[in-house]
Amino acid sequence: MSKLDILSMDLSEIEKVLTEIGEKKFRAKQIYQWLHVKRATDFDQMTDISVQLRTRLKEIFCINGLFVRKRLESSIDNTVKYLYRLSDGNFVETVLMEYNYGYSVCVSTQVGCKMGCRFCASAIAGFVRHLDPSEILLQIYETERQSGVKISSIVLMGIGEPLDNYDNVLKFLSILSDKNGNDMSLRHVSLSTCGIVPKIYELAQLQLGLTLCISLHSPDNERRSEIMPVNRAYNIPELIKACRYYIDKTGRRITFEYAVIDGVNSSPADADKLASLLRGINCHVNLIPVNKVRERNYHSARSGVANFAGLLQKRGINATVRRTLGSDIEAACGQLRRDAAAGNID
Repeated sequence: MSKLDILSMDLSEIEKVLTEIGEKKFRAKQIYQWLHVKRATDFDQMTDISVQLRTRLKEIFCINGLFVRKRLESSIDNTVKYLYRLSDGNFVETVLMEYNYGYSVCVSTQVGCKMGCRFCASAIAGFVRHLDPSEILLQIYETERQSGVKISSIVLMGIGEPLDNYDNVLKFLSILSDKNGNDMSLRHVSLSTCGIVPKIYELAQLQLGLTLCISLHSPDNERRSEIMPVNRAYNIPELIKACRYYIDKTGRRITFEYAVIDGVNSSPADADKLASLLRGINCHVNLIPVNKVRERNYHSARSGVANFAGLLQKRGINATVRRTLGSDIEAACGQLRRDAAAGNID
């Protein structure tokens, strides 16, 4: 029988297993805090638990781990990109970013991605598998261990589509926010989706308090379908309807992410359409200079992004240009993982 991944289990699940083997229920809370507060990586580190129980725990559970394959640090802004090897030999990327308010980490939720967005490096190598809750969580724990800093906010914007890995992401969020463990408020978590409409409705019902970020990237259905195939399944009117529902249900403002691509979605006409689409919605537009991807010919000038922000602001839309971090280390997701998978990492 394979061992249980204890870092992917919530407190009630650990309690159930322990009571089934005749242990007291309170032991589960001790173990849970060793894992999520003291960040134990081995059962033998749990010194207030008997040797006999530790031995039993090793027979039933495993403590998953990540391994640093490569670390890149920006000389511009201290952004650090980690390439982590998973226990099965696959790779994911995690980015640590420093802001005035503290440190934020961008985590991956899948190995690869199914969504096929044309300007994104993550989709080029295809989809391999979902990440388990422990593998998402460990990107935070291991990054804190490696960097020696305390992370104060999380963004689910790395490799993969979080709402395509819905159940595991929800489990991760539950463990992350458990008062017996990390006790992180989900108001410090942002989740980015390309627009899987049914899951937006489900997420709204949960009223978790997190910030929902929608990768929009075009106000035009035909153009969005060209660069974001998900739009063929859930078009812009359906997506905007779901966003309005999310805002009404949760009372939370939505962020629309918009990668400004020269010659694709950056004209005054695009600004007119986008302003018309979003007018009256409690939202913020985050404009992003498109990341360079070797296999794609999309590009944007910083001045063009600022100009597009001005066009939106004149039309009454709250729009800002995202601060670019880690530009000298290719901090955009997907490229380092593909190099590693191809054996091109030193």
